[in-house]
Amino acid sequence: MLELLNIKREVERLSNILTKAEGCLDLQYLTARIKYLDQVIAQPNFWNNPALAYQTLQEIEYSIFYKHQQYQRWCSILEDIKAALELLELSADDQLLQEAQTNLTQLQQELETAEIRQLLSDPHDQKGAFLTITAEVDGADAEYWAYMLLRMYCKWGESHSYKILLVEESCGDLAGIKSVTLEIIGRYAYGLLKSEQGTHRLIRISPFSSNSKRHTCFANVEVSPILDESIDFEIPEKDLEITSFRYSGYGGQNANKTETATRVVHIPTGIAVTSNNERSQMQNKEKALAILKSKLFAMPTAGYAYALAQGVQQVDEIKPQQIKYLSKKLIREYILHPYTKVKDLRTNVETTVATEVLDGKIDLFIKAYLQQLNLTTSVGKEALDNFK
Repeated sequence: MLELLNIKREVERLSNILTKAEGCLDLQYLTARIKYLDQVIAQPNFWNNPALAYQTLQEIEYSIFYKHQQYQRWCSILEDIKAALELLELSADDQLLQEAQTNLTQLQQELETAEIRQLLSDPHDQKGAFLTITAEVDGADAEYWAYMLLRMYCKWGESHSYKILLVEESCGDLAGIKSVTLEIIGRYAYGLLKSEQGTHRLIRISPFSSNSKRHTCFANVEVSPILDESIDFEIPEKDLEITSFRYSGYGGQNANKTETATRVVHIPTGIAVTSNNERSQMQNKEKALAILKSKLFAMPTAGYAYALAQGVQQVDEIKPQQIKYLSKKLIREYILHPYTKVKDLRTNVETTVATEVLDGKIDLFIKAYLQQLNLTTSVGKEALDNFK
């Protein structure tokens, strides 16, 4: 009976959340907006501007599937739970109780995700993401720490139903990885993961040391958006240094046989990217250039995003001294000995369940960072109005 009472209380809480969400969504406006955009698409000159056409289609898809239909689905799940509770009051049924609990957990998770998405106001937040992890210094501890972070982000991505592709991997000398780049495909991957950009510090007893002393190691995380057709700019060939090499790690039929791996360096900034997981040299070159454009676009203070906002389609020079690499800023520490704690140094949010964090449960840090970011940039109200 106590378990049933707790479910009832949670259902009431979620009902109030959905009532507030309905006001934010403005379903009547959404319906009218979709009808208007359908009329725009029907115009014979719709595809004359491909970038604008793409943005229109994206808005329709988002409005239909991530606002209107998603809200209706939440209401349906909640009604199913309420119906199950009514039956459970008449007679005990363990299977029905388990089903109600499963639906409740699912609804809780989806509403939590929606609440976080309310904080995403930048138009690029909806894009997928490239995520690069680099062991800060050579050594087994740092390389294994980079591998632990790779596992953490893969677990997080799987729990959010993102598609994760390996773009580049450089294996460690003894264990772990020196660097790895992931392509995380799915809506809002960049908006959520941009909070992870920075240096992550691990403190623990080193399994690679014979003296059983605490050891500190670091790994850097870089995150940039996957650019789509609506964003197009050229990088002058004179600013690029492109080399191919034979990939020496694990791989498919072309690994260790042909020079399929490709490394691209942007000479003015020194930014270097590598792709070694595609089947051909041409595919690896295209992927490496896509990642380079992504990093240049997202680069703070001196990035291509600023230039594009000014209507410039080609940037010939970026001064290296203008670049501030966010990936070098210490943002979070993970302590595994003599006690367990994970603390975000920007928001001061912390938890003692370090094992859960390393298993991918990092949403509490993401949410706190986005809340802080919205407060400092004064866009919280706009984000709530858009219900993103």
